[in-house]
Amino acid sequence: MRKFLAAALCLAATATGCGASVETPAKDAKSSAITLTNCGRKVTYDKVPRRVVTNDVGITELMFALGLENRMAGFAMPDDKGDLSNVPWKDGYDKVKWLSKDQLTKENVLDARADLVFAGWNYGFREDSGFTPDALKKLGVPSYILTESCRNGRTDTSRGIMPPLDALYTDLTNLGRLFGVEKRAAKLIAGFRKQIAGVAAEAPKGDARPKVFLYDSGQDQPFTSGRYAAPDQIISAAGGVNVMHDVDDSWTTVGWESVVERDPDVIVICNYGDVSAEQKRKFLLSYAPLRNVSAVKHRRIFVLDYVDLVESPRNPSAIARLAAYLHP
Repeated sequence: MRKFLAAALCLAATATGCGASVETPAKDAKSSAITLTNCGRKVTYDKVPRRVVTNDVGITELMFALGLENRMAGFAMPDDKGDLSNVPWKDGYDKVKWLSKDQLTKENVLDARADLVFAGWNYGFREDSGFTPDALKKLGVPSYILTESCRNGRTDTSRGIMPPLDALYTDLTNLGRLFGVEKRAAKLIAGFRKQIAGVAAEAPKGDARPKVFLYDSGQDQPFTSGRYAAPDQIISAAGGVNVMHDVDDSWTTVGWESVVERDPDVIVICNYGDVSAEQKRKFLLSYAPLRNVSAVKHRRIFVLDYVDLVESPRNPSAIARLAAYLHP
C-alpha cells in the first residue's frame, strides 16, 4: 500500500507542475490559425482564445493544470462536486469567476463575452436545451468538445471514441497547441504516463485482478461506466477489471441483473450530488437483489469523488488510491 500511496502523492505534485519552469501562454496571433482534430473532425481556430468558458469540474481543472486560468472568463458547475478550497488548483478557482451553479446557457456565454466554450456531450452540451456546438457557432462562438464525451455513432447518444486516458492525453495535447503551452502539456502527459505505469507494474495480473463495478447513482437502474468513461482505465490501471468493460459507451445505464450476474468483488461509489456516498453505500448493502454479490457480502466498497472519475488531471491520482485499496 505504501508504494501506491506514494505514487498518489507524486501524481498530485506532477499535476500541479511543482518544480517545473513556467511556460508563458501564447499571445494572440491573428495570422496563425490552429487546426485541431476534435471528435474526429478537423476544427480551425482563428486565434488564441482569451475568454474561455468551461463547464464542470474536470474540464475546468484541465485548464488550470495547464496554467491557463488567465485565459478564462468563467466556469459553470454545480456546487455538489466536493470541497474546492483545498485542491492543487485552488488559485485557479480563486481567480476565475463562477458563472453558474447549474449547466451552461447561451446567456452565460454571451454575458461572459466568451470566445471559446470548452464543454462536452452531457458535460454541458445537450440537444434538449439547444446548447450545442452548432448553436454556439451561429452566435460566433467556437467550441472544443471534451474527447471522453465524443459521440461514437453506435446510437444517437452513445459516447467514447478511444480509451479514456488517451482521451485525457489528446485534450491536453490539443489545448497545449491551441494556447501555445505545448511543453507544459507534454510534461504533464509524460508525468502521468510514468506514474500510472509504475502503479500498473505493481498491480496483480490475470485472474488475481478483482472484478470492480462502478456505481454512480440510480436505484431502479444503476448508472455506471462502460469501456469509454474514465473509470474503465482507472480500474484497469489500478489492477482491477471493470465488469462493464464490454459496454461500448462511456457513462450509461445498465440493469441490476447484469451486476448480479457478473458478481463484482469490489464496488466503487462515485461521490457527488444530493445523495451522499454513505447513503449510496447503505442502499447497496441493503438492496435485496445484491445480497449474494461478493462486494456486498464482504463490504468491499470504496469511494472516489466525481472529479476523480470523469476525465480530469485527477485521474492518475485516483488510480493510485484505488490500487492501494484493491491490493493492500
